[in-house]
Amino acid sequence: MSTPATMQAQPTEAALQFDIGSTEDSLERMIELFALHGDIYRVYVPARASHTYVIHHPDDVKRVLVSNHRNYTKGLGLDRVRILLGNGIMTSEGDLWTRQRYMMQPLFHRRVISRFAEVIGAANSQLLARWEALERRGEPVNLTEEMSALTLAISLRSIFGRDLERMAAQLGGNPFDVIAKESERNLQFAFRFRSLTRLVAGLIERRRREAEEHFDYVAMLMSARDKDSGEPMSERQLIDEILTLVVAGHETTASGLNWTWYLLSRHPGIEARLHAELDAVADDPAPGLAQMEQLAYTQQVIKEALRLYPPGWLLSRRTVQPDVLSGYAVPAGANVLLPLYLLHRHPRYWKDPDRFIPERFAPDHESEHPRFAYMPFAAGSRHCIGETFALYEMLMHLHRLARHFRLIHIADEPIELEAQINLRTRHPLHMRLERR
Repeated sequence: MSTPATMQAQPTEAALQFDIGSTEDSLERMIELFALHGDIYRVYVPARASHTYVIHHPDDVKRVLVSNHRNYTKGLGLDRVRILLGNGIMTSEGDLWTRQRYMMQPLFHRRVISRFAEVIGAANSQLLARWEALERRGEPVNLTEEMSALTLAISLRSIFGRDLERMAAQLGGNPFDVIAKESERNLQFAFRFRSLTRLVAGLIERRRREAEEHFDYVAMLMSARDKDSGEPMSERQLIDEILTLVVAGHETTASGLNWTWYLLSRHPGIEARLHAELDAVADDPAPGLAQMEQLAYTQQVIKEALRLYPPGWLLSRRTVQPDVLSGYAVPAGANVLLPLYLLHRHPRYWKDPDRFIPERFAPDHESEHPRFAYMPFAAGSRHCIGETFALYEMLMHLHRLARHFRLIHIADEPIELEAQINLRTRHPLHMRLERR
């Protein structure tokens, strides 16, 4: 007979007491604590007068995210994100989340995503022309800023369609530029970003009044209907979902591309193999999703970059009822952290875990690591709804730009990690453009 959860022993308690998961040095400390305590430990958090549990074993990860997911809600950091994004699909819970997820899931079907090929292609063509001009002048590129601007342009065009130019003309500039220009995600930024709700509300009102046809995510969200009642989203819910797509559809993809280029610049052999695959296919300015998925090695490069530097580096959940993880009791109401950065580098499941080896994601090697040792887009019912769109963006970007350019990292400063909401480089990456 198994011992009741209330009688289970407690996992090792870290000697450190701090607000784990919320401090600037959380990742650095968690790397040290994982080396000391292994797959599960707990940290006492004085500010909350409670323990936070940190897990690294794929079986525990599966239990929290999949097999026992109904016993877990979103955890640490939710209030901060809700200030920014309202009650959209990233922050909502319970019946509201289930309703919204059902209504939004069809918007990210493969056939829908494929219709954005021209949008993604046009943004990359513009970037290609810009890089060609910079290369002719011998000027370096601020890669971090460029990836942020590129993915924001794609995100905004996909969401607002041709109304983006209308809003920019009315306001004398793109009102969403604040997202790329301000890297801090503090209360001041949240206030400025939420001030855009009036602008979005005006757009929704005008579309309802004019009844003009559009193909973009605003139009699809406005057309979505509840499966039981047949009712559309409320205006407040529409606004929250639109603003959620603006942020979520941009920052993680930008970070992923930033890290991918950096890793390629450090590994010329891998870069050469990537170039060989790209050179063997036509230089199509707007290839379809299925066409991009034929780039097997390019996909492996992207997957390996996301393994080493997952943009969403930390997942947090909170228990509803007591649970048992790795044989240890976890009480109701406890915060549970899943550090994907460490899970993706777990030495038990990854050979040479800190090395950049795209081939580990080749079909004949993928079975070598457990399913829940790798999940840059999370897993289970709350896995990232935009995963296919993000991968399509990344594949098309490399398809268009890496066939023309090699990027050489200009090491002005050492690479430092900034592990906040997303895992980013603390300082922008500056690259020298070299024509191939």
